[in-house]
Amino acid sequence: MDSHDKDFKVFKKKDFGKGKTPIKNERDRWKNANFISSFEFALSGIVTAFQQERNMRKHALSALLAVIAGLVFQISEFEWLFLLLSIFLVFMGELFNSAIENVVDLAADYQFHMRAKRAKDMAAGAVLMISAFAVITGLFIFLPKIFHLIFK
Repeated sequence: MDSHDKDFKVFKKKDFGKGKTPIKNERDRWKNANFISSFEFALSGIVTAFQQERNMRKHALSALLAVIAGLVFQISEFEWLFLLLSIFLVFMGELFNSAIENVVDLAADYQFHMRAKRAKDMAAGAVLMISAFAVITGLFIFLPKIFHLIFK
């Protein structure tokens, strides 16, 4: 067992026999006791994604540039709504993609399997689709303002 798996507990089929459930303290170790612990787990996931996922950092840089462009061009409230929606959808998609990739790697025991590849490719495709929406949104918002600036 690796050092990062020290808190890993595998329940066997007999642990659930006759309607039994595993010992309460075993189940509750990773359960959210309250809202604060739920929030801490969620923040931990976001921080982990930024630390371990290169694409998350690239998306963050793109988001920062888009927000700066929004401030420079003084976009409308409606345009801010779509810009922020695009940014948060991309972040959400990347978080889902990273979670799916980690679960698939774990389930496939870090071995190549065609089904694992397809699942990971589909998750990456979802991020690509959301990113395309974000680019199209950015073009709708910023191209007219850039053209007006150049050709006024």
